[in-house]
Parts: sequence; structure tokens; C-alpha cells
Amino acid sequence: MSDISELYRSDYSAWAQRNAALLRAGDFAALDIAHLLEELDDMGKSEQRELENRLTMLLAHLLKWEYQLPTLSARWREFDGRSWRATIIAQRDRLAKRLSKSPGLQASLPATLAEAYDDAARLASKETQLPRATFPATCPYSIAQILDDGFYPGPEASP
Repeated sequence: MSDISELYRSDYSAWAQRNAALLRAGDFAALDIAHLLEELDDMGKSEQRELENRLTMLLAHLLKWEYQLPTLSARWREFDGRSWRATIIAQRDRLAKRLSKSPGLQASLPATLAEAYDDAARLASKETQLPRATFPATCPYSIAQILDDGFYPGPEASP
């Protein structure tokens, strides 16, 4: 095992700086290729995980907006879903930013949406204490609706 490979295990920051210096110097033979490839793979997976997490949170709040807000508004006149609206806005902003910084993620949106929706429906069920069967089996919103700042589902559609 080379010294630079050892550095990967003992001091990640120093390892990264050393590899960056080797790249800048054009000393490709000295690079820790195996660990660099591992890190690049992990970066892509990290982007995908963040996309899925953001979608999950956004979808859970859209479901709560559609399925629980009317009930809560009827019980408590002062409840207007303001905190849910803030979360929906924040998650949409973060998703838009992530998609603009990594346009390659657009291609994975449909598959990621399918995975995120199941998690979102379970989360919404737990948070609202409504049965999971209350929510559709598959995502009822299009990608365009999910990302649309003006879209709020259900009878309480306007924010």
C-alpha cells in the first residue's frame, strides 16, 4: 500500500489536499486512483440521496397540506398551515438550487420521485396519524407540479 493510500485512512483532509496538489502538478502516476474513484462514486450517490431527501420532505408536506390541512383548519380557525408552507417553499428552493447546480440529476427525477413518494406517504401518515391508506399508492403530483412554486394541492390550494 502506498503512502498516499495510507494517508486516506489516517488523515482524509491531508489525503485530499495531496491528491489535489498531484493533479495540479500533472503527476497522475502518483495519484491514489482507487480511492479517488471511490470518492467520485460517493459524490454522485450523495447528490442522489440529497435529491431524494428533499423530495421526501416536500412530498410529505404537500400530502399533509392536501389531506390534513382542511381538517385542522375546520377545528382550529387560527391554523393556516404557515409552518408547512414555509417548509414547502424552502424544500422547493433547495431542490431548484440542487437541480441547477447538478442538471444531470434531472434524468433521475422520475425514479427518485417514485422512491421518495413511498417514504413521504409513510412520513405523512406518521405525522398526521392518518392511516397510510388515506394517501394514494403512487404520487398524485407531476414533477412540474411538485417543483411549481404556485402549486398547493387540494381544496386549500392557495397558500
